[in-house]
Amino acid sequence: MTQVSINERVLDISSGSPKLLGVRCKSCDNHMFPTQKGCPKCAGTDIEPIELGTRGTLWAWTIQGFPPKAPPYLGEVDPAKFEPYGVGYIEIPGQAKIEARLTEADPTKLSAGMDMELVAQPLCTDDDGNEIVTFAFAPVATE
Repeated sequence: MTQVSINERVLDISSGSPKLLGVRCKSCDNHMFPTQKGCPKCAGTDIEPIELGTRGTLWAWTIQGFPPKAPPYLGEVDPAKFEPYGVGYIEIPGQAKIEARLTEADPTKLSAGMDMELVAQPLCTDDDGNEIVTFAFAPVATE
């Protein structure tokens, strides 16, 4: 089964390792995700594409306990089959704070300040049999 990014302008999976694609304002060094044409911090338009870091800190989180509205949601919409998932804000040091799906849905296993890493998570299968993946953050395994 071939994996396909949910959005190639947001998530690059071509190298085998997921990368989030953002932009940086050259005028004020503000980082933005997803990409934008202008900077909301300084209103500058001198923007360059960047890859965001793949590790960060869980800043705040909740559990999505019911299917979101479809469309635009592409996952399981049948409440009897839906599996809850975590949603959180991940702070990528020196870059941005982004909202993302979490791989962990057990609230007892999540805590603010924990280390997280970017993963590509299967979301659904398209009509051609491709596995559509989205970006998510997983707790960093403790050694």
